[in-house]
Amino acid sequence: MKKIILLLFLGLTFNFGIAQEDSSTLPKPNYRAAAKFSPTNLGKLVHSTSVRPHWLKNGNRFWYQYKTTEGSKYYIVDADNRSKKELFDNEKMAQWLTEITKDPYDAKHLPRFNFKFVKNETAIRFYVTSTEKVEEVKEEEKDTKETETDSTKTKKKKKGKPKMVNKVYHFEYKLGSNSLTVLDNKKKEKEDWKRWANIAPDSSIVLFSKHYNLYWMDKENFLKAVKNEKDTTIVENQWTTDGEENYGYGGRSWGENNETKIKDKDKRKYVGGIWSHDSKKFVFQRQDSRHIGDLWVINTTSGKRPTLETYKYHMPGEDDFYKTELHVFDMPSKSSIQVKLDTVKQQSVQVYRAPRKKSSYDDDFSPSLLLSKKGKIYFNTISRDRKKLDICVADINTGEVKVLIEERFNTYIESRPLVLFNNETEMLHWAERSGWAHYYLYDTDGNLKNQVTKGSYHVERAIGVDEKSRTLYFTAHGIPNDEDPYYEHLYKINLNGGGLKALNPGDYNTSSDMADSNRFFVNNYSRVNTVPKSELRNSAGNVVMQLEEADLSQLMAAGYKFPEPFKMKADDGITDIYGVIYRPFDMDSTKKYPLLEYVYPGPQTEAVNKSFSVRMDRLDRMAQVGFIVVTMGNRGGHPDRSKWYHNYGYGNLRDYGLADKRHVAEQLADKYNYIDIDKVGIYGHSGGGFMSTAAMLVYPDFFKAAVSSAGNHDNAIYNSWWSETHHGVEEEKDADGNVKYKYMIDNNQSLANNLKGKLMLITGDVDNNVHPGGTIRMANALIKANKRFDFMLMPGQRHGFGNMTEYSFWLRADHFSKHFLGVEASSVDITEMNRDKPKKK
Repeated sequence: MKKIILLLFLGLTFNFGIAQEDSSTLPKPNYRAAAKFSPTNLGKLVHSTSVRPHWLKNGNRFWYQYKTTEGSKYYIVDADNRSKKELFDNEKMAQWLTEITKDPYDAKHLPRFNFKFVKNETAIRFYVTSTEKVEEVKEEEKDTKETETDSTKTKKKKKGKPKMVNKVYHFEYKLGSNSLTVLDNKKKEKEDWKRWANIAPDSSIVLFSKHYNLYWMDKENFLKAVKNEKDTTIVENQWTTDGEENYGYGGRSWGENNETKIKDKDKRKYVGGIWSHDSKKFVFQRQDSRHIGDLWVINTTSGKRPTLETYKYHMPGEDDFYKTELHVFDMPSKSSIQVKLDTVKQQSVQVYRAPRKKSSYDDDFSPSLLLSKKGKIYFNTISRDRKKLDICVADINTGEVKVLIEERFNTYIESRPLVLFNNETEMLHWAERSGWAHYYLYDTDGNLKNQVTKGSYHVERAIGVDEKSRTLYFTAHGIPNDEDPYYEHLYKINLNGGGLKALNPGDYNTSSDMADSNRFFVNNYSRVNTVPKSELRNSAGNVVMQLEEADLSQLMAAGYKFPEPFKMKADDGITDIYGVIYRPFDMDSTKKYPLLEYVYPGPQTEAVNKSFSVRMDRLDRMAQVGFIVVTMGNRGGHPDRSKWYHNYGYGNLRDYGLADKRHVAEQLADKYNYIDIDKVGIYGHSGGGFMSTAAMLVYPDFFKAAVSSAGNHDNAIYNSWWSETHHGVEEEKDADGNVKYKYMIDNNQSLANNLKGKLMLITGDVDNNVHPGGTIRMANALIKANKRFDFMLMPGQRHGFGNMTEYSFWLRADHFSKHFLGVEASSVDITEMNRDKPKKK
């Protein structure tokens, strides 16, 4: 008996000793550190991190705004003359604004400007709203005042108290001058017309949708509508009469509910389409979705009574599919023809558009234009199973169609915009037919001339073509063998395939913004562990001038430390997996930290930062609570590598990336002894919500806790584009030749019995992207399996959680703190959210 008691005592002591040792090496949750780097607080610490050029039309010039801890400055750069100067003197601008508006300004605290360049780009105009109150004068009152006589003025009496509004100043500043001119005190006109008007390139005619039909008005009537949409003298002209809901000419009601649908039924709505360059033709893609099933969300917080949203939503494997037609409307004759497509065949259609000029981005309107200027409509069709892509051309006058290029593959085919050049005699086609993405040179009859780029690297996109030198400018990944293959660089190459040259080389991820002339580009570059910098380079790759270096002084003073990129092996022991590790800024290497993986499986992307970013809420901030946080790729992830890597998960869309997530975590724990491999958690949103729950169920003894938000747990009710593309759908023909579609995919709820760890599910109740039904089905399966789990519904929230994003962060922090750090938040208030908010009296 004494021996048994002694053994029990020793056993209890032994167990107690482990608990004590675990407690002493466990970090304490540091909510204050996580709160310190909230999005709101980061906005006070970090300002501009890249140069966004606004290219001008005259010369290779652009202006940009850059903000540091010293305030915002505005610069104008003339690349041709290698000059950079301030758009205006901040000190003088502050003085002028103060003197004119009587509101105090200083050089560091100017109002937010929205410039419009005028007078052949020698002057800028902008609006400033002052604190001075003036009586509001409506447009109709202005017209009356201009026509009334002295006798009528005396008869008029003011009715009621006049409405007071803030006085508005409309300014003009001539570049380089020493004064500021007040043009008028009229407030900027509302641009409600942008909601519905599709304006022809020459402004002669405006198209819009009404009651699902196509309407038009001339310029004179459109200008009336710009001034007053309710003007009863506006003449509208109805063009089509056969439009109806879900088979109309524009006027889609995505996001409308049963109340707004009725309220807005008579309003003008937008009709999307593409114009010919001469403004005489308009190409409209009409889609018949009347036979597609409805889906619904109910918003219970929207108003007096809950509202219902009804929308068409095609789910994978359903036999019906969208039917697409291409219509060509002729402006002079007000007639139309239809492009000769096979509307019975289940396929998607995409019309190619002319690249938009960078110098037009700030224009009042910039209509979409056809790729061709010569009466041709270039477009592609892709089969329902995404394995057959045809590049086609149609005659804009007759609708006759010719197939130019065919692509066939056993997995899904992806595409990029077609590049047309050399007086429309040649074109560049992007394809992955070799297992890597490259450009191929064709003539416009569809004959292959040569492959332009080749090798074991991924071409991302064409930036421009210099026709005189026959040079292609493009972005690509993976050309340097000794560099992270996800880093993007700008290159040039001769169209015969020779002379490949990197224009912004270096061990950084870059973002390039090239002028319309292709002679200069702004190069923003950084890694996750470097300060972002910006420079101007020319088309030879030479640095013309340094532009900016991000001001991270306040961020670093607050204790920020860069994360660390890493490279490990996938579960096959061969494939390189790239990731980033985020640590607590006050990390104690003698402690044992739980490991959290932030995941997003793709396959259209991977949630691994490659450049410095201030979007820290899902990574850096979680680490500050008291965790090692990692994010990494997986086979079947990002398309910026080989097609083999990208398509690895084809046919196995639930489990394909999980083995890599587990294997890399084990390698990290072997390398860093402060990682506790017995406490591995996982979290993610959308596809990451799906993947994090799957990890808990496929590897229940490895992943111990998860927070899954807005997850597509049941892909049978997620949209067909994503599921059928990346997982696959099989075409089957019966004896009569009728095509059926077979779609089988594993879902998370089928593994509900496997749950061992601590799972939290979150969804928005009006998510019309990943329907809340996916999360509810997962919860239903867990309940039926008698499992304990946490569930949170975000009222009135779409897919991204909107103004409840911060709240969801603290739900995640609470969950992992409770189950990994042993500390449960017990206060009713989330004090970290309340601390910095002013209290209302």
